[in-house]
Amino acid sequence: MNIRRRHFLQLGAGTALAIAAHGCRQPQAQVSTSGSAESPGKISIGFWPVASGLPLFVAVKKGYFEEAGLNVEAVKFASPNQVAEALIAGRLQGTGNGVASGALGLAEITSPGLFKILAANPSNAKYVLDQVIVAKDSPIQSVADLNGKTFATGPGAQNKAIAEAILTAAGVAEPNVQQLEISQHVAAIESGQIDAAYTLEPTGTVGEMKGITRILENGVVSKYILGDSMAPWFGGSAALSSKFIEQFPETTQTYAEAYRRAIQDIRDNPDEARQYLVGYTAIEGDLVEKVPLVGYTLYDEFTPEDVAYFQKFFDFMTEKTVFSRAVDVIALLYKPA
Repeated sequence: MNIRRRHFLQLGAGTALAIAAHGCRQPQAQVSTSGSAESPGKISIGFWPVASGLPLFVAVKKGYFEEAGLNVEAVKFASPNQVAEALIAGRLQGTGNGVASGALGLAEITSPGLFKILAANPSNAKYVLDQVIVAKDSPIQSVADLNGKTFATGPGAQNKAIAEAILTAAGVAEPNVQQLEISQHVAAIESGQIDAAYTLEPTGTVGEMKGITRILENGVVSKYILGDSMAPWFGGSAALSSKFIEQFPETTQTYAEAYRRAIQDIRDNPDEARQYLVGYTAIEGDLVEKVPLVGYTLYDEFTPEDVAYFQKFFDFMTEKTVFSRAVDVIALLYKPA
């Protein structure tokens, strides 16, 4: 097996098996036999059921793709690595926001030229995604207080590298990080199995609403890895496969504009847009109104500073050997024909 591919598969145990079990061999986009117009057929877009995937949910449920003449199917996966693997295998034509940029970066290394990014979802201390949580009544008051404490992160080399870097930057000597499914973080803190966790929303909000945990600090990747708590961490991205873009350039632009319309809805009416989290994620009831939302940056909205911060995160991944080689962010951004 190719070394790079083996490294990618190791990031999510059972990834290939999970994809097969998911039964998601999606129909491939087909070129029109008439030769007079693009006819891509069903466009299958993979998503991870997290709040940052909202633009895809809005575009599907409000009929923006349908109004544009597109047949878009949103396909749910249990992890970002599974989405990336399905994209590599050609089972998907793209990904929704919320799919980890690191997983996509690994897919690019495994299969160079695989995709282009249409939009990324930056987070920081204001637009909250990442956080460190502790027990509600814990005496821990800062990340620096985690010296000698049991600390968990989500599974995979990316999460482990981020968690260790956060602790090291806060002055924690010899950080000892264990990997645990994010859905188990609150329960593990409640049981005393761990003292704290680096996790992602809505975990912190759920824990607080249940009276079990409290958020110690938000925007930890921005602060401890990018060097500024308000720096944009482009932790997730929406993309289309390069093969699809090359086959259907006009359809791609139509898709991108429908996606843009959904993002603008979220910007203009975030409270109204939140309802579309229901059914696509585990977020429902009172949590819909309370879970924080991230920001969104479209391919033609990136500033030089944005690109620099995105690249800084990818360079961090290379430095920590999560990436086997450097990945150029600018080369991954979609550019209309």
